[in-house]
Amino acid sequence: MTTATATVATATRRTPRAPSVASPRRGATRFWANLVLVIIGIVFAAPLAWVVLASIDSAATYRVAWPTDPTLDNFADVLTPELTLRPLVNSLLLSTGAAAVTVVASVLAAYPLSRYRSRFHAPFLYSVLFASCLPITAIMVPVYSLFVQVRLINQPWAVALFLAASALPMALWMTKNFMDSVPASLEEAAWVDGASAMRALWTIVVPLMRPALSVVFVFVFLQAWGNFFVPFVLLLTPDWQPAAVSIYAFFGQYGTVAYGRLAAYSLLYSLPVLGLYLLVTRGLGGSFALSGAVKG
Repeated sequence: MTTATATVATATRRTPRAPSVASPRRGATRFWANLVLVIIGIVFAAPLAWVVLASIDSAATYRVAWPTDPTLDNFADVLTPELTLRPLVNSLLLSTGAAAVTVVASVLAAYPLSRYRSRFHAPFLYSVLFASCLPITAIMVPVYSLFVQVRLINQPWAVALFLAASALPMALWMTKNFMDSVPASLEEAAWVDGASAMRALWTIVVPLMRPALSVVFVFVFLQAWGNFFVPFVLLLTPDWQPAAVSIYAFFGQYGTVAYGRLAAYSLLYSLPVLGLYLLVTRGLGGSFALSGAVKG
């Protein structure tokens, strides 16, 4: 055996082999990872299982149990205009109005922040970021006092505007980041053809940002849909209260809870949000359609 051959053989013996896919160590790691995922899945599935089973149980409790006598009486009891239908309509009006106002305002505010630079650019963005970190409960006392002074208590449109204003800082950050992905050369081409800045914004930038704006819309809609504290404080008449406040009716005095009706109402309460999510993901899902928009 030559010296070179002996050197190669020695290096081959000393080189550690890569662990096999079926090695005991990797198999144990995969087992524990799958076990942790299963435990997390059970933790998230248990509340959903309780809602589904309790909604068809005539004697539902806080425990997850198969109903001994399945029935749809809980749905029949909650499907009334005063308890379910009117609050759901109010929630749709408040959430849709707040989301629409927020999307329009965030587009108009994000456009100069995305396309122009000034000495106040960074301080303004940090101020917006700070405003998004303020909890809603910290400002409800002055907001309630303001609503009383200007006589906006029990006005749904005013509550929708306040919900839009509270969601605007985060929506502005999201919209600006999405708008930065749209090439400015597309607007410059529109300017050469005689379009104004606003016309280029609404005819070039906004159509390309439809998937991103749908994300912002859903984000604000979900925030307004699940908001309990603001409508509870600012809307005094039950005729204008949304479903998030109406669900409080199932919690009686002295700790008594109508678990079956609460579960049935929760399922009905989640259907509009689920429908909106499916509509957005199927109709507007996907990334920006910018392939081929810029040549060269």
